[in-house]
Amino acid sequence: MDHVSKEVRSQIMRSVKSKGGRSTEAALGKLIRAAGMVGYRKNWRVEGKPDFAWPKRKLAVFVDGCFWHGHSCKKLPESNTAFWKSKIEANQMRDKKVSSMLRRMGWRVIRIRECKVKNPASLARIVRAHCAESRN
Repeated sequence: MDHVSKEVRSQIMRSVKSKGGRSTEAALGKLIRAAGMVGYRKNWRVEGKPDFAWPKRKLAVFVDGCFWHGHSCKKLPESNTAFWKSKIEANQMRDKKVSSMLRRMGWRVIRIRECKVKNPASLARIVRAHCAESRN
């Protein structure tokens, strides 16, 4: 259990500023531009707020940080494990809910793990393939 109240924890988490997603969103953005894949919107205002979206193709791309979304390449901290496990499970449940909702709305959804962004060739192939499929 957390050692501070829910309100205090929320205030603490709100005060933590993003570093711009250098290892995730910014890296993928560079790959997308280098591959010449145009027509995307950053943080498109569709349910779930995908990191990249091609509205005309109804393609949404989320870049998930490995720790925050519970990928096996990261371990839970040794302290306050119950809190972190609960937090990450809630994130995973939200990811599934958002992906399912977008699919019901006719969107194609791609979720890319932070650790996969480090392999630009395969990553560009994945996004290109989904862009091609969404043209049909």
